[in-house]
Amino acid sequence: MLMYIFKRLLRAVVTLAIIMSIVFVLLRQMPIEGYFPNYDKMSRLQIESGLQQMGLDQPMPVQLWRMFKNLAKGDLGTSRVYRNNVPVMEILKPKIPLSIKLGSLAILVSLLLGIPMGTLMARYRGQFFDHLGTGFVVFIQAVPAAVYYLFIQLYGTTALGIPMLFDPNNWKMWVLPVLSMSLGNTAYYAMWLRRYMVDESSRDYVQLAKIKGLSQNQIMFKHIFRNAFVPMIQYLPTSFLNTVIGSIYIESLYSIPGMGGLLVDVIKRQDNTMVQAIVLLFATVGIIGLILGDLAMVALDPRISLGSRKGGR
Repeated sequence: MLMYIFKRLLRAVVTLAIIMSIVFVLLRQMPIEGYFPNYDKMSRLQIESGLQQMGLDQPMPVQLWRMFKNLAKGDLGTSRVYRNNVPVMEILKPKIPLSIKLGSLAILVSLLLGIPMGTLMARYRGQFFDHLGTGFVVFIQAVPAAVYYLFIQLYGTTALGIPMLFDPNNWKMWVLPVLSMSLGNTAYYAMWLRRYMVDESSRDYVQLAKIKGLSQNQIMFKHIFRNAFVPMIQYLPTSFLNTVIGSIYIESLYSIPGMGGLLVDVIKRQDNTMVQAIVLLFATVGIIGLILGDLAMVALDPRISLGSRKGGR
């Protein structure tokens, strides 16, 4: 187990290095006008001096190596455009907890709605509740998220009397963003849990349980649900990343001062250091989620062995 974790962490570091290198090189292909708000009024000497201060006058490999050295020291760099000469970590520090809270609440709502929905869809397969849940899943997957996001905002703010300016201390302000972000994962959990439970229903141990006289509810909730939930547990940590990514649009829509809305803003302003830092955080969350998903499967199902050749991944 320890060797597996070590190998996964080593691969995670390599993956992050590749991601950051690609992002770094792509961002450096943008025109230099974006680095200077008053580019049209600056002389050539001032522009060259500014590029020298930011280290952009050096060859690409040198710039890339300097970035990795700073990251190794825990230095995410300094913002040059969004907030001039302010460390990136100082800007992100108050925004990270807000985005994590928003994403965590959305995941919690998704679990509370999606798992019971998928279980009941499988229990009453082919009946009214199954058709109703299937219609919800199809709607969420077929309709672009931006459409029902706007629909929820348009009618929800009017119904609840919510002002447009976000206030983290007002619980009503959290209802619509959390609900919007939870819908995608709710449909995902319901769809796959129903599928896994239907597949498990044809197993031999189910037939044996029926012969022993167990009721349908006992078989469904005590045996089928437990085995069907194991493959789903792998995707729960990674779904947190999907929720955070979804917050990019949600935070902009509701003016939430979190990391999602900030990413959109810094991309528009071409603050490359800020973009790199946020992409690094998102990628780190995603990779950690994959590792935690594998470990969670081992914890729930002792038949899985990550260290053996048959069970290793």
